[in-house]
Amino acid sequence: MTERRNKLDIIFDILNSIQNKRGSIKPTHLLYKSNLSHDGMKRYLGELKVSEMVSESEDAKSGKKMIHLTDKGYKFLEEYSKVKNFTESFGL
Repeated sequence: MTERRNKLDIIFDILNSIQNKRGSIKPTHLLYKSNLSHDGMKRYLGELKVSEMVSESEDAKSGKKMIHLTDKGYKFLEEYSKVKNFTESFGL
């Protein structure tokens, strides 16, 4: 059985999913890629908006909501990847 993801791993997965879509993603696609419930995703996105790691806008052409990775979000991904690689190198 796999372990449950901790909060930082979930945040990393959300931000990484956005980054993999060139920095912008539709909320529905993010929901599927992050493997969270709708309520869980709303809660995490709220926290990420407050901490300015993501922003939200409406696409001019389609009128659909889009989630964007900010510079702060990119920085978090970079630094958390370093920590994750460091701990994994020690088998933790």
